[in-house]
Amino acid sequence: MAMLSFGGVDVSKDRLDVMILPEEQSFSVSNDVAGWTELVEWLRGFSIVAIGIEASGGYERGVVRALLAAGMSVRQVNPFKLRQFAKASGVLAKSDPLDARMIASFVAIMPTRPVQRPAPAVEQLAGILAVRRQLSDEKVAAENASRLLEDTMLQRLSRRRIARLAADIELLDERLVKIVSADAALAQRYRLLTSMSGVGAVLACTLIALLPELGQMNRKQVAALVGVAPYAFESGKLKGRRCVWGGRAKVRRVLYMAAMSACNWNPALKAFHDRLEATGKKPKVVIVAVMRKMLTTLNAMVRDDIVWADHLSGRHTMPTAR
Repeated sequence: MAMLSFGGVDVSKDRLDVMILPEEQSFSVSNDVAGWTELVEWLRGFSIVAIGIEASGGYERGVVRALLAAGMSVRQVNPFKLRQFAKASGVLAKSDPLDARMIASFVAIMPTRPVQRPAPAVEQLAGILAVRRQLSDEKVAAENASRLLEDTMLQRLSRRRIARLAADIELLDERLVKIVSADAALAQRYRLLTSMSGVGAVLACTLIALLPELGQMNRKQVAALVGVAPYAFESGKLKGRRCVWGGRAKVRRVLYMAAMSACNWNPALKAFHDRLEATGKKPKVVIVAVMRKMLTTLNAMVRDDIVWADHLSGRHTMPTAR
């Protein structure tokens, strides 16, 4: 019987450091097409169960695609969790080969989800959303800086820059909708999501691109995945304050803005918000609760393929958990 192996790949801009456990075999290749091909051929000599790759700002995309195309099971490892795992293992030093070893150990011990290669349209959406986030951050920074400007020329330049950024963001928003509209499956999901008042094009496209698990999990799982599930902080007689932690910050950021809007324009969610506020809940607790309510409802709508109006009318009974 062949020995089952686990791989870890540490990614940098120009190089991939690889470790295979328990064989203790290490390997380094260039982070380009030639290196990916060489890596795949080398890995075929092992009975690989899973290959872990730490997210590295996009430098990992090429090798992930190559490994998935070769039929290998890839697991994307959260950098924060990996560092905590290393510390818990007594490994305080950090180097590329050592990181590759820790990644291999992590996927061998810790439960991880296999990476699914998204459809080309979904990858395109994710790329546009990344640029949109950058432009939005630049626009907010420019607006904040403009308030302190006293020189007339600088004020004029600042207004021009802000207007250009706003125009670019608008162009990207139009592009997002065009991409979704050109794909029947994505268009149907977009229609379901935007049927809820408060869910606009940006949130809908963000959920489509960055939360493909939507509709495939129960309400507690999806809330935890995004980072809007409260965790207990209790021990013995200590009853600490519950807090949210972790999750997909890029999704949570857009969901927060949508929840702020929904509290004003969605009657059902506004009533939910006001009811919590009347009990004396803190504003941040209330808005997170609205975010969680929106997310879990959208999860059920996608799962059961129904629009918001059908949910409100009661024409379809939506189970709260599965």
